[in-house]
Amino acid sequence: MENVKVSKNKERVGETVMQNCGELAFVVEYVDAKNITVQFKKSGELVKTKYYTFVRGEVKSHFTPTVFGVGITGTEVTVDENGERLDSYKCWKDMVRRCYSSKFQEKHPTYIDCRVCDDWLYYPNFKKWYDENYYEINSKKSQLDKDILIKGNKVYSPDTCVFVPNFINSLFTKSQNSRGELPIGVSYRKANKKYQANLSVFKNGKSTVKYLGCFDTIDEAFEVYKQAKEEYIKEVADEYKDKIPAKLYEAMYRYEVSIDD
Repeated sequence: MENVKVSKNKERVGETVMQNCGELAFVVEYVDAKNITVQFKKSGELVKTKYYTFVRGEVKSHFTPTVFGVGITGTEVTVDENGERLDSYKCWKDMVRRCYSSKFQEKHPTYIDCRVCDDWLYYPNFKKWYDENYYEINSKKSQLDKDILIKGNKVYSPDTCVFVPNFINSLFTKSQNSRGELPIGVSYRKANKKYQANLSVFKNGKSTVKYLGCFDTIDEAFEVYKQAKEEYIKEVADEYKDKIPAKLYEAMYRYEVSIDD
């Protein structure tokens, strides 16, 4: 009987089955039906599992792009000691979602044609960058931003992204739905048939609207808004110069408001 068992074990070594994750895996060690080791052909990853799990194609690889079809988690831990998802993982998955979820892009079309650099499609690489760069100011969270450093940028990468405190990031919100076809910062006043320029400013944690005047043309109103907004962004940059990354400070100082923002 012992010889038969050994022979059976040897027969199953090398057996190959396509797994449901889309990767080929083969048996490299067979102790018994409840204790086998398989190896994924593409990544070389070794996984201990059960034989019936293997033949049913249910063995999962950490190196298969299962997150929106492109993201790879690897063997990096994605939860804390309480079983809660790490902030770095949630940030990474949200980034991948924005670029590769058609359902998300239907609701947020500005993310169409955006992409994540190859290096960051692998979660452990992104986590390392996240842990080295994430910060908060007065316990207020920061957001991953891809287009303050390079206006109009469509690529998430270490060279194009920076963490920005939420209250600073809100300075660059376009508010296209609320303003209609008029340029940012401009509204039409029926009462006097003029174009009004307003600037949203933050004081003591609250947003207030600063009146900049009424003008005969859209261009006049926008130009006043543009100058005021760029100056205000510089004021905020100076206020938090010692608390934000140098590259964010520099980007805020050179930021230009465009009429088609």
